[in-house]
Amino acid sequence: MRGKICVVTGATSGIGRETAVGLAALGASVRLVGRSASRGAEALAAVRAQPAAGEADFLEADLSSQASVRRLADTLRARIPRLDVLVNNAGAVNPERRLTTDGIEETFAVNHLAPFLLTRCLREILAPDARVVTVSSDAHRMLKTLPFDDLQGEKRFKPFRAYAISKLANVLFTYELARQFQGSAMTANCLHPGVVRTGIWQASRGVLKLLIGLMKPFMLSSERSARSVTRLAADPALAGVSGRYFDRDREVRSSELSYDADLAARFWQASEALIR
Repeated sequence: MRGKICVVTGATSGIGRETAVGLAALGASVRLVGRSASRGAEALAAVRAQPAAGEADFLEADLSSQASVRRLADTLRARIPRLDVLVNNAGAVNPERRLTTDGIEETFAVNHLAPFLLTRCLREILAPDARVVTVSSDAHRMLKTLPFDDLQGEKRFKPFRAYAISKLANVLFTYELARQFQGSAMTANCLHPGVVRTGIWQASRGVLKLLIGLMKPFMLSSERSARSVTRLAADPALAGVSGRYFDRDREVRSSELSYDADLAARFWQASEALIR
């Protein structure tokens, strides 16, 4: 990975931080993206501590805001000549329905529209063999249909349902992007990193909080899950592998719904309509 330029979102803690550290350990130059400048400084120090690390930097951005995502993309385009790896990792789970400054339900905005918009804005600087890796979840399997009339939970909001919609969105986005990459060496893949002990679940309430509490002893560490993300971003054996879904290190089939190409194309258009 020496000489490769990587961007990792949600890089101030959990899987994102450990992925940034793992890529730096392989010799990559890493740009870390997160909301907290103080946690960003700590994560940046951990990245720079890797003996093989290339150039590293932290960029502060609020991915719930489309204006902030666009500013982030503008900054990256100005600072780096190309982008070899984009890891769309940042995610959120909200116990109640909240709207962003753009009037978008926050879980949907952070988990789907942010990586959708950021990837779109950075497309012009993607390297010829660039890899786009998006962290999804097996939660996407709970949906048997995509509720186009209620993507943002206006009619019925449940935290885990909102999360599942956003994670199915990640898979549909990945597969459609891979189709658009056909004919090039660029790749797009996504993965379920396992059930991980990260701060994303801290705001859980009710039954979900109880369930998370029961599962905690069996959850994976961020370090273990990040190794799977790093592998998708860096393993030479995966060059040219695109449009795939991984359960940690194993390639598996995602939900049957996720393979509907017409659905993915329609959802891409719906996402475009939500970008201001």
